[in-house]
Amino acid sequence: MNFKQFATRFVNSKHTLWGIGFISFLESTILPIPLEAILIPLMQSRRDKLWLIAAMATLGCLIGALLFYGVGFFLFEQFNGFIMENLSDPKQFETIRNRMSENGFWFIFSTGITPVPLQVATLAAGVAAYNVLFFLVATALGRIIRYFGLAVLVYFFGNDAQSIIKKYKWQVGIGAVVVVAGIWWIIR
Repeated sequence: MNFKQFATRFVNSKHTLWGIGFISFLESTILPIPLEAILIPLMQSRRDKLWLIAAMATLGCLIGALLFYGVGFFLFEQFNGFIMENLSDPKQFETIRNRMSENGFWFIFSTGITPVPLQVATLAAGVAAYNVLFFLVATALGRIIRYFGLAVLVYFFGNDAQSIIKKYKWQVGIGAVVVVAGIWWIIR
């Protein structure tokens, strides 16, 4: 079976929603690849489940993020070497850990809507023992904006959504960072 056949079977499967939740879980834990590559075509082909797809992607991400928070909180010392070799370098991780202490909510929120891998922020939140409720709220808000934003684009632009996203990807990413920084600056 080639990838196109697999993708067609997945899109039309009764397990599509659980599958996207699982893929989102993997994306927020061990696969640092953007979920959009799967979500956009799936949303375009299954517009009848558009909002459920976004919800399952958000739910899968939250479960994965909570798992990695737990790894950071409970197991960081035991797996420090593995984590630094495979997911981050010590200098980058220490910078993120310091940011977590100073501006944890906004840091987590911004990694939820930008292309920055969420794994590093979730681990840093756990290692820094950042408030788990604030962690979940920040992660949920960031991913809701990201995944339901894709759903809104597909809802209004249909099959043109993917080309619009490709065309304006960097502008939207920069705009999101500017909005988050502006809100943070105002509230601070």
